[in-house]
Formats: sequence, structure tokens, C-alpha cells
Amino acid sequence: MSSLIQTLPKAELHIHIEGSLEPEMMFTLAQRNGIELPYASVAEIQAAYQFENLQSFLDLYYAGAQVLQTEQDFYDLTWAYLQKCAAQTVRHTEIFFDPQTHTDRGLPFEIVCNGITAALQAGREQLNVSSHLILCFLRHLSADDAMATLEQALPYQDRIIGVGLDSSELGHPPSKFQAVFDRARAEGFLTVAHAGEEGPPEYIWEALKLLKVSRIDHGVRCVEDPALVDYLGEHQIPLTVCPLSNVKLCVFDTMADHNLKTLLDQGLCVTVNSDDPAYFGGYLNENFEAIQTALALTDADLTQLAQNSFRAAFLSAADQQRLAIG
Repeated sequence: MSSLIQTLPKAELHIHIEGSLEPEMMFTLAQRNGIELPYASVAEIQAAYQFENLQSFLDLYYAGAQVLQTEQDFYDLTWAYLQKCAAQTVRHTEIFFDPQTHTDRGLPFEIVCNGITAALQAGREQLNVSSHLILCFLRHLSADDAMATLEQALPYQDRIIGVGLDSSELGHPPSKFQAVFDRARAEGFLTVAHAGEEGPPEYIWEALKLLKVSRIDHGVRCVEDPALVDYLGEHQIPLTVCPLSNVKLCVFDTMADHNLKTLLDQGLCVTVNSDDPAYFGGYLNENFEAIQTALALTDADLTQLAQNSFRAAFLSAADQQRLAIG
């Protein structure tokens, strides 16, 4: 890995904490909690990580999350990710979590939130990794379910900076959740949303106009609508792009086909992120390395991407500058 990638201060803005569940930890937690996995070894789990599309990944993702049962489990999961951040010069991270994945199987909201936020606090104190937490609604579930989850989150608003939208994109447009996002903004939450990964550019427009999001998660299909590209550039709406994820889920056939460099050259505020690193083959630095190799990115490109990550973060200007310097 290039020394520049290793040493550049970076922020990560698109990481699903449940997606950092490495096979080894999956086995450890399954044994701790007396859960029988349909795999006999770590190698069998890794062999199952072959995805045809977003849904085939999500099926395995939700199955793996079943091993998370206690506050300690969520703490250990988050702490392992933060240690990776510290090792890869990630100075700030804004972590997604999916409470419905856990509350729908009977876990109290507080167990999930308490475990994650305790680890985030420890990461600030012991690893010098700044962080925020963003609650994501599962878009394949109903808007009523999302509203109920928002209600559950209100007592924890001092620990949750914003809300987002993830899970199965096709057939679940952002407009489905307009009332939920209206309520979230009224309560003081910031907003983001997955759009334009498998869904069309219209989903990006809906996220911007109806959900009034501050940034778009993925957004790579914006290139199909030149007016949208112009809008994103003019307003500097950040895109949290996830290169290894995009290739693993067949959004692009190969990394050489990825449009990240094109978006960057068009002046968009593109950032690099790992999405679900345990499933897609790498954390933040591995994503930087993959695009540098495949797209012939210059040192100036890599530096711009790192700077964009701080510009796009939910941080004060002073904190952006402080963390970007490292």
C-alpha cells in the first residue's frame, strides 16, 4: 500500500457497523451466545461471500447479524472497527447502524445503542478517533415501522446525530419515507440516504428534494442524468462512494469501469468509503488502494478525496481543519 494512502488523514462517512462483522468474530459471538451457524468454518463463510446483487448480499448480512445479542457484542464489534480506523489513519468516522435488524428479533433498542456508543466514546478517548452515529431505516420495511423506530430513538438523540435510509433500494423509493424524514428533521436530526446505487437517478432527486438530505450515499448512477450531475456539482452535495462494494455487488463489472475518477474530474464532492468491509474485501485504505491502481489516480486525486471526506463530514469548520491536518 502506498505510503500516501497509509498516512493521509481521512474521514469515513459510509460504514455499516453490522457490515464490519468479520467471519472470525461471527464465530466467536455465535459460540459466546450459543447460536448455531450454517457454516462449519471461517473458510465456509468466506466462500459464501459471492453476491449477484444487493439483495443476495443483504440476505447473508441479516443472517450474520443474528449473532449480535448483548451490549458487549455491539461494543466488541464497534471497537474492532475503530481499531482498524486508528491503524489506517481514519481520524473521523460516521457510523451507520440498523436498529430494526435487531429490534425486529426482540432485542431492546437500548442494548444496540448503548453497546455501540460506549465503544465510540472509548474510541475518542483511547484511540483519538472522532465519531458520530447515524440511524438508518430499512427501506424494505414499512414507513410506519420507520416512524416507530424514530420514536424509539428520540431518548437517545444526544448520541445519534442523524438518520439515513438503507437496505433494498429497488422498489423502495425515498418518497416512501418523506413523512418520517420530515419528522426527523423537525426533531433536529441531520439526514442522509442511500440512492443511485441500484436505483435510478430519480431516487437521488427524491432524496434531495423530498428527504432534503445533506449528502447522498453511493449516488454513482447520477451520471445517467447530466442535469443531476450539474446540480450535485453546483451545490457540492457529497457522494459517499464505496468502490469495492460497487464491484462486489456488480454495480460495475470491474474496478477499471468505476466512474469515481469521472465524477471527481467533473468537480463533484466525491468521498471514498468501505460500506460493509467484512463482506466486500477491505476497509478504507484497501478501497483507496483499489481505485488508485485501477483508475491511475494521482497523489493530488487521493489528497482531494481525503479532503472531500472532511468537507462532507458533520463537523464544524474548525474540527474539519484540525482533523484533516492529523
